[in-house]
Amino acid sequence: MLLLRQYNINEYWSIGFALINAAVITKVIMIGEYAKLGKRYEYKSLLISAAWKAFVFGLLVFAFHVVEEVIKRMIHGADLSKSFTSIRFEQFAGRAIVVFCVFIPLFAWREFRRVVGKEEFRSLFYGSAAERNKLSPSEGSL
Repeated sequence: MLLLRQYNINEYWSIGFALINAAVITKVIMIGEYAKLGKRYEYKSLLISAAWKAFVFGLLVFAFHVVEEVIKRMIHGADLSKSFTSIRFEQFAGRAIVVFCVFIPLFAWREFRRVVGKEEFRSLFYGSAAERNKLSPSEGSL
């Protein structure tokens, strides 16, 4: 916003659409989790599991964006065959690569929480050192 304001461009609509798009991507992730997608490599290392989930959910988001674009074009009067031929897949592929790269740390974080457990995870990030080590204050000093 600051960069756009510096060049006297008021693009508040694009920020609003980005927030709506983030909400849609969140719903797509929830649908994928409900369908139990990405569970194939959960027994492997966290990095492999996170990369696999980022790939699978990135493909799912890519598919939803293509379907959304086809529906938008059909609403505006194009028939189904023209809707597919007029889509610029290189733009969608670029977006899918960005989504994949953003999903890797997201799913790494979520996989870490899954492996460690919710309570231990919460204790690690929000609890005190004594809670993390499960030590009393007198045992904590060496």
